[in-house]
Amino acid sequence: MLFQWLDSLTEKSDNPLLTMLPVYLPLILAILLTGVLLKCLMHHLPADAGRAFAVNGEKSKGKPRGAGIIFILVFAVLGILFFVSDWENILYIVLIVAAMLTGYFDDASETPWNEYKKGLLDFLIAAGVTATYMVSHMNHADKCGASLPTFFGHAIPPALVAVLAMILIWVSINVVNCTDGVDGLCGSLAIVSLLAFVFFIDTRHEGNEPVLLISLFIACLIPYLWMNWKPSILLMGDAGSRAIGLFIAIIALKSESPFLFIPLCLVFILDGGLGLIKVSLKRFLKISIMKNIRTPLHDHARKKRGWSDVRTVLTFLAIQVVIALITIAVFL
Repeated sequence: MLFQWLDSLTEKSDNPLLTMLPVYLPLILAILLTGVLLKCLMHHLPADAGRAFAVNGEKSKGKPRGAGIIFILVFAVLGILFFVSDWENILYIVLIVAAMLTGYFDDASETPWNEYKKGLLDFLIAAGVTATYMVSHMNHADKCGASLPTFFGHAIPPALVAVLAMILIWVSINVVNCTDGVDGLCGSLAIVSLLAFVFFIDTRHEGNEPVLLISLFIACLIPYLWMNWKPSILLMGDAGSRAIGLFIAIIALKSESPFLFIPLCLVFILDGGLGLIKVSLKRFLKISIMKNIRTPLHDHARKKRGWSDVRTVLTFLAIQVVIALITIAVFL
């Protein structure tokens, strides 16, 4: 990969800036390339139809939607060119692109896709990621000792790890998708969660690839957030949010501490997950809960509490930052 080639060219240099070129160059390129492509191609994206039941949904009507197809493809191409050297991470990137495409085709469809259709696609993608993870890490365990996650030092049976991984991936895709309803909220929370996971990735065992991919992913998100911050001029759509959710789940698995997904993504879980629980209980069990709480919670904050979009984003973001810092302090 190009990272190794650049590293070989600069490893003998005494200039610290030059030795870091293999890292800086892809990140700078990601920011510039994503920004230029978003600016040039945004008017070729599907137009948002406005969300009928979302607070201020009518304000999004007509804005370009589905920007995730641009920043996810930039991430995928640069990730494979510069940072990925093994089949496991290549398959992860392919599956992230697949998740993005399922979201993009839904964004571009005149009528929203059926929930069961999207659920089946989520299941297939989750199965692909889980199979890739299990094969890779069980092979590693055979050679170098156990590398599957543990629970407070106790080994978890591989079959249970696979089931929990499937649940984690499905939950992550869907709660992140549900959180994407306020300008800047989903992307900003994703950056906080991903940066927090960096502290829990053992680079001695995994190498630098997960950390480098996190850096690249964030670099691709920055130009989008610049254009999505209120007042936004484009939206990531399901193409972005579903891929972001999958990437966070993969990073949680790669950290070998996937249970940390709960505190490090707690705002995602509460904001998007409570609505999923509320709707599922009412639809399948005819049980009504949280009747006085509007979901997602960002809609409750804006509709019931009268918060502005900016206050909602900054408050939710501050809560996740504090939780992440406490988690890092406690577990490290």
